[in-house]
Amino acid sequence: MMGLTDIILLSVALAMDCFTVSIVSGVLLQRFEWRVSLQMGILFGLFQALMPLIGWLGISSFAHYLEAVDHWIAFGLLLAIGLNMIRGAFSSEEERPFNPCRLRTQLLLAIATSIDALAVGITMGCTGYTSLPLLALPLSVIGLGSLLFSLLGFALGVRFGRPLAHRVKPELLGGVILIFIGCKILIQHLGGSIPLL
Repeated sequence: MMGLTDIILLSVALAMDCFTVSIVSGVLLQRFEWRVSLQMGILFGLFQALMPLIGWLGISSFAHYLEAVDHWIAFGLLLAIGLNMIRGAFSSEEERPFNPCRLRTQLLLAIATSIDALAVGITMGCTGYTSLPLLALPLSVIGLGSLLFSLLGFALGVRFGRPLAHRVKPELLGGVILIFIGCKILIQHLGGSIPLL
């Protein structure tokens, strides 16, 4: 089993995609909205904690099947959202398809950024986490870490995104970043390596 330091480091590593996506969302909105920020942070935290639990629960039955394609699912979702954002960058304000305020968009982002956490749950099942009470601490820390990094990312995107928004199209940049995250997940799972954002 992992010590508290290892759990915290794992939480930070898993939260990096949430952090990056939240920065992009803050840049796009260009204003801090507590409801949107909290809703996104809670969804990111919930799914980052839920996916390892699903991996842990399914280790003996379906997890190895899902692990074989989880990177493709994450890549596909992030690619679709990213391409939608890029298309939106060249649309009028009313026609823009990507809106980080929409619950549907937030759910898709939460799922896409948390799918790779399934493998963490599988690993936990193989390293001494034999019951739900033992999982309570790591899953709580993982969820809380993603929530906090999401809030921080959103605030940083709003704070430092305004000057950027005047120079480049934020949705274009955001779409490219999401596609990059998807490619990074895919490359890492296919055996290559690319540095974390």
